Amino acid sequence: MNAPALAGGASSPVRTGWAVGGAPYVAVRGAGAYSYDAAGERTIDYVMAYGPLLFGHGHPAFSTGLDALAARGAVTGSTHPDEELLAERIRGHLPSMERLRFSTTGSEAVQSAVRVARAFTGRDAILKFAGNYHGHFDLALQDAGASAHTDAPQRSGIPRAVTHDLAVARYNDLDDVDAQLARCGDRLAAILVEPVVGNMGLVVPDAGFLEGLQARARARGALLIFDEVITWLRLGLGGAQGRNGIVPDLTTIGKILGGGFPIAAFGGRADVMAVLAPEGPCFTGGTHAGNPFGAAVGLRVLDWLEQHPDAYAAMDRRAKRLAAGIRAVVDGCGCDFAVVQLESIVDFKFRRGGPNRNYDDARAADRTAYAAYYHAMRERGILLPPSQNEVMFLCTEHSDADIDDTITAIGGSFGVLQSRGLLEVAHAAALT
Repeated sequence: MNAPALAGGASSPVRTGWAVGGAPYVAVRGAGAYSYDAAGERTIDYVMAYGPLLFGHGHPAFSTGLDALAARGAVTGSTHPDEELLAERIRGHLPSMERLRFSTTGSEAVQSAVRVARAFTGRDAILKFAGNYHGHFDLALQDAGASAHTDAPQRSGIPRAVTHDLAVARYNDLDDVDAQLARCGDRLAAILVEPVVGNMGLVVPDAGFLEGLQARARARGALLIFDEVITWLRLGLGGAQGRNGIVPDLTTIGKILGGGFPIAAFGGRADVMAVLAPEGPCFTGGTHAGNPFGAAVGLRVLDWLEQHPDAYAAMDRRAKRLAAGIRAVVDGCGCDFAVVQLESIVDFKFRRGGPNRNYDDARAADRTAYAAYYHAMRERGILLPPSQNEVMFLCTEHSDADIDDTITAIGGSFGVLQSRGLLEVAHAAALT
């Protein structure tokens, strides 16, 4: 039998389900809040492509009339009106992005923002946070969240020079930030952070944490970069920066903007972005950056959200119902697992105590219990992320009935774990 042509069996490792074991889920199609496998079995999907499907699968606003968009040309090799208009529309919602430039993926956007910060400051060192995920370029992978934690960078193809110019701090811990900044000295170019984290579970910043990062960056003549690839549009048109009242120097966005199609962007202060060619010496670019198809869909996304301001309240209401249902099941089993919810994101971990505050908390959660829970939920028609670092995402198409069915499935799945003694083990292990 021939080996699979896909390296490792997937184009992104998390899809193999290696963290939970068993046969990976293979989606044949999606519709609204549901995914379907080859047998036609429907599951209620809370992966939502790890966040970008704010409108679910195949929403008519973003899946009709696409032939006409494609007929204009998939890529032109020149700037086009929709690209310029989309940039203006984004700036209207994120005023911190005084100037912006498009890319194709979030990884490219963050990599470009880091390069701009280095060019602007003339320095090399970057401070990031354990458990934050910023894409798959070299600098981003050390102690990354999601499914990308890299324990041995040199064996992972990451040069020593990259780790030399990188400091990794504990999230929500300004004392640790100060310790890492002392290592950087006067080489600090930027502090890179997820202002709300969705890649080590759902982690919200402690009061004063983001303000502390901004103050420390300013005091050192460095820049503050917000990675809002997950949070912009998922947390509203103002993103996490609007919610927290912080104006970063640079911002990266992506995922949701394309309604599922690839598009991303980075931008910030006009004087910082002026280092980019042709005005300055710093180069970023790409043939598909800001392509007409992606930009046109991005305009549709903003149109829809601006025309349906009640959509966020509806998702928040259903997410609150889901979180309350999970809490009831957890409490009924005598477990002290924290359930957290923010807008359309819901999360809990098999770890006793309060909500995750950092990556150490996330790594303390019981993996065996989550793996069993994942498969028990799949058997009951619920699709969860095959990694406990991820979270549950709701979309505009999840219904009250979906939430009810999900809570029922969670109750049944917890019953399975309890009968196998896994809840007791997870609860006890979290105490050590």
